[in-house]
Amino acid sequence: MEDQMQFLSIAFFLIVVFVIIILSNAIRVLREYERGVIFRLGRLVGAKGPGIIFLVPIVDRMVKVSLRTVVLDVPPQDVITKDNVSIKVNAVLYFRVVNPEKSIVEVENFLFATSQLSQTTLRSILGQSELDELLSQRDKINRELQKIIDEHAEPWGIKVSNVEVKQIDLPIEMQRAMAKQAEAERERRAKVVHAEGEFQASQKLSDAANVIAKNPIALQLRFLQTLTEVAADKNSTILFPVPIDVLEPFMKRLKQE
Repeated sequence: MEDQMQFLSIAFFLIVVFVIIILSNAIRVLREYERGVIFRLGRLVGAKGPGIIFLVPIVDRMVKVSLRTVVLDVPPQDVITKDNVSIKVNAVLYFRVVNPEKSIVEVENFLFATSQLSQTTLRSILGQSELDELLSQRDKINRELQKIIDEHAEPWGIKVSNVEVKQIDLPIEMQRAMAKQAEAERERRAKVVHAEGEFQASQKLSDAANVIAKNPIALQLRFLQTLTEVAADKNSTILFPVPIDVLEPFMKRLKQE
């Protein structure tokens, strides 16, 4: 009788353990940003979640997929631009899964596939552009990369929201050449600004000369103002010119005598 009771207790314990194992495999809890792609005997049933998911033990298999945005760092790529400049470019890719079924069924590893697609697209697009365009029109390049990668990743249930070219590494020789070009451009602007200043100053002097020609007394007033400014310096000797207009009355009187 005791042996029978022990056997029954062991059997009951094994049944309880078996039921717990079955329930643990049959009940799954998915978070708000997760979906479970269900396969029943190898056939796709669909995506379920979030919340509690019930699976048929042994029959069903679930693959968990995250719907959050993935930030993928594209490693540096060796690129030869359209004008034959060798550069290294890296980028960052933002994408997320919008169709969990396609991301599992249509491609083996959507993370690896998206990474390889972004690398090849980066080399292809930048290789069709010139260096000046890459440096000055980066927003345009980013939009073009995003459009092409998104079109190719759409059959996998992937939505590419943004692509950003992070850094462009130039050869040392090219950096020196660009530095010289920038310096020459700054010198050119400085000369243009100086020439414009000289031109404006000459215009002001021409206007002042016209005013003095119309009003000769203005020249004498300017002369007296200059004497005041020179006297303020406390110089021991002051040399100043005498305008001909001041002596002209005396010269006329001498001629009359």
